[in-house]
Amino acid sequence: MRKGFIVAAVMLATAVCSAQVSEPFVLVHGGTFKNTKSNFYGKGVTISSFYIGKYEVTQKEWIAVMGSNPSKFAGENLPVDSVNWYDAVEYCNKRSIKEGLTPYYNIDKAKKDPNNLPDPKFGDLDTIKWTVTTDPRANGYRLPTEAEWEYAAGGGQLSMNYTYSGSNDVDEVAWYWRNAGDIKLAGFWTWSEIQQNHDQTKPVGEKKPNELGLYDMSGNVRERCWDWFADNLAANAKDPQGPGSGHGRVWRGGGWIGDAPFTESAFRGSLAANGTGPDQGLRICHNK
Repeated sequence: MRKGFIVAAVMLATAVCSAQVSEPFVLVHGGTFKNTKSNFYGKGVTISSFYIGKYEVTQKEWIAVMGSNPSKFAGENLPVDSVNWYDAVEYCNKRSIKEGLTPYYNIDKAKKDPNNLPDPKFGDLDTIKWTVTTDPRANGYRLPTEAEWEYAAGGGQLSMNYTYSGSNDVDEVAWYWRNAGDIKLAGFWTWSEIQQNHDQTKPVGEKKPNELGLYDMSGNVRERCWDWFADNLAANAKDPQGPGSGHGRVWRGGGWIGDAPFTESAFRGSLAANGTGPDQGLRICHNK
């Protein structure tokens, strides 16, 4: 009798662990911004409830959908890196199809997007310029909007007003240039020192989560968002499609190469849609 009880207990524990592993998305309850350090705080922006990945997309997940691995640093539980914005939206659609969901994006690779504008300083950096539109009714995977990302990173309705996603101590929640290698670095940022220290991405979920149970929203890899980079955040956030045009797509959260300020929940970055790098990854979401 005791043996049967032990076996049943082990099976139950295994089932619970399996359920946790098979539910990689977190429900983010909607509302206005509670984090007083947010770019959107007090601006009348309301976020609808949605699901977002508990972790950054891993190489194991990427390979299962795309069949190849672009990452500089190999490891199935490391976040996929070296992906551009087009790779990200294509991954969302292919994963949706693989899982029997309706793709969120309409991707026209033959038509150049007229809303993809040249950079005022550096010219036309994007040589791809696929036209990508959305189907808001679709239940498939997508990139978060910039406002959604910042809302989730800042703790949503459970926000404790942290500077970084889940803490005011960057080392508790983020992999960045000082702590992403063999030893903790000090002094000024230099690429040679980072290389000598063997800095790189780290397995997802090893740092402290934020208030919503989301990991690595500060540091590890920069995460792509749907939006074009724009200055008028509050106005654009009220449109689910965000800015209508631009010359760079938003990234958030910072990465292992950058310094602590880049990992702050409110920090905004931009990169051409075809731009990539060994600290460039993604986190996906889907509608409620």
